[in-house]
Amino acid sequence: MWTKYHKKRRLGRFVLPAMTVAFLSYFGYHCIHGDYGLRATEKFEQQRLVREKELADLVARREHLEKEVALLSDGSLDKDMLDEKARYQLNYSRADEIVIFNSQN
Repeated sequence: MWTKYHKKRRLGRFVLPAMTVAFLSYFGYHCIHGDYGLRATEKFEQQRLVREKELADLVARREHLEKEVALLSDGSLDKDMLDEKARYQLNYSRADEIVIFNSQN
């Protein structure tokens, strides 16, 4: 019966731990700094909050415009609103009126 005796080398004991450290380091780095890591998640969250605020502003503006359109619709025509819009579009006012310009229009 032939047997080969291999002398255990010191380097052989460190191969598996070194590979494990390299593996964990690689994936650990990408968990924090990668495209879907913790830092990217923080940036996405900041963008989401900014866009939520923009959406709320746009929804409020849309509701305001829908109310104005409802006042000008055929079924419930508000004469004051119609008069205000016509005067604004035609740049018309009477001599005894005071005109205050609003920058939101």
